Amino acid sequence: MSQIQKNDSQSYWKKWIEDRDIHAGDALIRIYMPLVHFQVNRISQNLPSNVSRDDLRSFAMMGLYDALEKFDPNRDLKFETYASIRIRGNIMDGLRKEDWLPRTTRDKAKKIDYAIETLEQSLQRKATPEEIAQYTGYSSSEVVNVVNDVFFSNMLSVDEQIKDDGDGQVNFIQTLKDNGTLTPEEALLKEEQIEQLAKTIVTELNEKEQLVISLFYHEELTFTEIGTVLKLSTSRVSQIHAKAIFKLRDLLSKI
Repeated sequence: MSQIQKNDSQSYWKKWIEDRDIHAGDALIRIYMPLVHFQVNRISQNLPSNVSRDDLRSFAMMGLYDALEKFDPNRDLKFETYASIRIRGNIMDGLRKEDWLPRTTRDKAKKIDYAIETLEQSLQRKATPEEIAQYTGYSSSEVVNVVNDVFFSNMLSVDEQIKDDGDGQVNFIQTLKDNGTLTPEEALLKEEQIEQLAKTIVTELNEKEQLVISLFYHEELTFTEIGTVLKLSTSRVSQIHAKAIFKLRDLLSKI
């Protein structure tokens, strides 16, 4: 945010907090719209084409409005951080309620799961997308895409650790105290889980897959931005990401 925009936002915040000035509220919405665009672009990278980006934007805008209404400037928390949590949480809630995963994808996922279990029992190793494709009659890319969609759907379920704070349901991350710390046992368990996941990423993924996973989840770049960095098309980055998730699927379900 530029110095001029920062000074303007401080003026708008004062009017909004003290008087709930509508014009100041509208100005703040415009200033923080990039947060909406970022979350919509990032989340939409993992969603099938049947999910409307307009719907995602609507969910995101509701999250931004909600953040503006409920933000407490006296807390030691930047609005950008708070709003990003609310925006992402509202998109996720909207996706859960809409049940965006098509019935055909769910049916394919069941067939793929059965194929994976059958093949791995007979082969005594992890089945490749090509072997699963041959067993199910789907193409390799179709197998990878279905697994990727289901993986994201499962992540929505994991993320759905919510409770009511009196103002409506909030995401689990928003219930954490600012001064909260892990118990020694929790810290040790988390450290072991991260170490195990890191080792598996190194052994299971090739160099390019590791880089895509790191840039996407750690650096929070979009597929388009990663493509620019790696000099690859957005679709190619998406394929690499999907294959990496396919490889990590079994591991993550056990951690």
